[in-house]
Amino acid sequence: MSETGESGYQVLARKYRPQTFADLVGQDAMVRTLKNAFAADRIAQAFMMTGIRGTGKTTTARIIAKGMNCIGPDGKGGPTTDPCGKCEHCKAIAEGRHVDVLEMDAASNTGIDDIRSQVLDSVAYAPGSARYKVYIIDEVHMLSKSAFNALLKTLEEPPAQENFIFATTEIRKVPVTVLSRCQRFDLRRIEPEDMLAMLRRIADAEGGAITDEALALLVRASEGSARDAQSLLDQALSQGAAETDAEAVRAMLGLADRGRVLDLFDMILKGDAAAALAELSAQYADGADPVAVLRDLAEACHWVSVIKITPEAADDPTVPPDERDRGRTMAEALAMPVLSRMWQMLLKALDEVSTAPNAMMAAEMAIIRLTHVADLPPPGDLVRQLRATPPPAAPPPPPGGGGQPGPQGGPAGYAVPAAPAGMGAPSGGGGPQALRRPSAEEALAHYASFDSVIELIRANRDIGLLIEVENSLRLAKYTPGRIEFEPAPDAAPDLAQRLGARLQGWTGNRWAVSVVADGGAPTIREAENAERDALEQQALAHPFVKSVLETFPKARITRIRTLEQIAAEAAVDALPEVEDEWDPFEDE
Repeated sequence: MSETGESGYQVLARKYRPQTFADLVGQDAMVRTLKNAFAADRIAQAFMMTGIRGTGKTTTARIIAKGMNCIGPDGKGGPTTDPCGKCEHCKAIAEGRHVDVLEMDAASNTGIDDIRSQVLDSVAYAPGSARYKVYIIDEVHMLSKSAFNALLKTLEEPPAQENFIFATTEIRKVPVTVLSRCQRFDLRRIEPEDMLAMLRRIADAEGGAITDEALALLVRASEGSARDAQSLLDQALSQGAAETDAEAVRAMLGLADRGRVLDLFDMILKGDAAAALAELSAQYADGADPVAVLRDLAEACHWVSVIKITPEAADDPTVPPDERDRGRTMAEALAMPVLSRMWQMLLKALDEVSTAPNAMMAAEMAIIRLTHVADLPPPGDLVRQLRATPPPAAPPPPPGGGGQPGPQGGPAGYAVPAAPAGMGAPSGGGGPQALRRPSAEEALAHYASFDSVIELIRANRDIGLLIEVENSLRLAKYTPGRIEFEPAPDAAPDLAQRLGARLQGWTGNRWAVSVVADGGAPTIREAENAERDALEQQALAHPFVKSVLETFPKARITRIRTLEQIAAEAAVDALPEVEDEWDPFEDE
């Protein structure tokens, strides 16, 4: 690690920036590959470093540049993965003043003119003093399309002593034509164990006192970025206390106590809305942001869910032992559907709180919703309960009610058109014959024609089945209780099965619905269309209509009414207005 600057304070992220591959943390696979390549003298002409912020992309590029140009303390060394850091080239590259190592920020030099002036115009010249001329282009994904195209030929066949190293956090924005000319390395997020060890080493070197719990909070907040972790450690060590503890770090980061977050999580799942709102208010009074509290709840929900699937996930070194035990206990007690439902509701709540005029009010409403559904069973349990519950028995028909199986001619809960006159039981106010249930033949006699089946479907308001029957069923044969039909080309393969099941449920009697290969009459919709087409042809043949269409060539027939229809409409208009229920099938 580098020494402190000659004058002034140097932030930890720069002071402890890795200077050799041995100093890099958490990138063992890349280091091993580069060491083998240097040892075999198989150094690529271009490298592409990609990964999240703070994982060492630019640092690795500088180490490669030093290793390619290091000559050792005695001036006789060759390319190496362990640059000495003492020769003139290593010192100049570390200080950013080497004439043959050119660093370019593509975020502020995006155009083709920048590439031409800083790269292409100088690439034809040999290195001035070093072994290789190295071009380090940071945030390369910010280059324009023209700039990328200008680099292609040079990247494919660069001069022997030229080398390119690119760094980017957005690898998907780099053209594939550029990627195919580079050796790519994906820098990983640094593991929590490695990050904890690094921060402890830096804190001890700086003489700063900080607890392990505080370091664990810094590691969790850094999200795998070494630079973020070092910057947070720099801020934490500046607290001025004799020893920086977890409470001070939480206050610095604006985080709620994780133990209190788990307490709130537990209150919500128990459905204790009053206690949950009180805990939320207490955390808010202590400085916690409502969005941060909900985000912590979502993190806790995810953590418990992962522990339930993979129990070894509880052994996270950044989590204190008592919290690990609580996580295991919650994972054993909670069902996965409950956790999944809470996760979805928390995601929705985060969006609402982020855009609400008052974040605290929105957070409180979210907590109330979460506690309200805590006692509700999962949807799967509700479905199983409904399937296990037997259907209610149909009540007996009233005396003299015609012997129908239900109050309206079918099982309770279903609407069946009233039986035609004369189909009831023998008259008489009572006696065994009045209470006798009708036979299947008598019950099915109510549906003497297929039109009565259509009315039954319409009465039970099954619009989906009604549309299918009208459009896809070509009736071949019908008797009460038996339907044979030829399916239209667009008919669902299970139409017969579903139609039979619905009719049996509505009437309480078995219906045999079968499919035949041919012989079916046109569907109801096809018959209506054919009738409408015939009427339209008759209208077009009328002399008056012909003269109108000749006078107005763009005119179209939009509706045809017969004399009978006109008379019926006039009769309806003449009736006094009465309020009637809206029928969704009226327009069908």
